[in-house]
Parts: sequence; C-alpha cells; structure tokens
Amino acid sequence: MADAMEQLYQQVILDHAREKHGYGLEQGAAGESFQVNPTCGDEVRLRVHLADGTAAPVIERVSWEGLGCSISQASLSVLSDLVAGADVARADELTETFRALMSGRGQPLDADREELLGDAGAFVGVAKYPARIKCALLGWMALRDALAHALTAEPSTVAPDQEKS
Repeated sequence: MADAMEQLYQQVILDHAREKHGYGLEQGAAGESFQVNPTCGDEVRLRVHLADGTAAPVIERVSWEGLGCSISQASLSVLSDLVAGADVARADELTETFRALMSGRGQPLDADREELLGDAGAFVGVAKYPARIKCALLGWMALRDALAHALTAEPSTVAPDQEKS
C-alpha cells in the first residue's frame, strides 16, 4: 500500500513538472520575486497578479519561470493552482501548511491540512530528504516575497496625463 501511495505521489510530481501550470511570465504583476536555492542552483522568477475591485487583496493568478529539478518545478506548478483566487490570508495559510508538511520528515499532516493542500500533499515524501526540501519551498518563498512587494508597493507617481506619452 505504501509503495502504491508513493508511486501516486511521484506521478503527481512528474505530471506537474512536465506540464507546468502558471508557467510563463505575464505583464501587469503587482509584485515580483526572484529566488535562488544556493545549495543546488534552482531558481525562479515569480509574479503575483492581484484581482481588481476586491475589498481585500485577492491573488488572481501567479506567473513564473524557473530552472531546476522536477521537485522545484512541480512545486511551483501546484502552488499556481492552489493560490489562484485565494485572498492573501488563505495564501499565507497554504504557505504555512506546506512548510509544516516539509518540516514533518515525511509524516503526513492531519486530514484537514492534507485536504487544504490538495496535490501539494504529494510532496510529503520529499520531506524525507533534507536536501530537497529547499527545492520544494523555493516557489513558496518567492510567493511570500512577491506578495510582500505587491502589498507594500508605492502607488504610481506618474500623473495620468503623463501615461499617454
């Protein structure tokens, strides 16, 4: 049974690494972050796009490009699916839950937190290998940094009549 679950988890990671959701940087981002994992060289540039017309900031989508192992690329792909349409508090909750999964040394989370993570729960096996944890967390740290930039950015100082030129 454990082998079947491990194979399922590996398949989720491989599928997301091959077919990357949210891949390709898009214009009009509210915030951006570039992160590098110094231990292996994986890197990512992630942009967060916020929805217009919401009372509280809501992540419309993230776009990203990166180079690295299948774990880092799959983690970014899964992250893209999970945070699309989430408000900032929910995105923070997802980030902290994923961090908890990575610090669990391969032990699954409780059912509620597993359900919250969806496909990201497939990374439970990654937490058995300390060298790979930073690969899985790279995109999540980029998301947190990009959100910080988006939420603290100065309003545009360009006067409306100057934007047309």
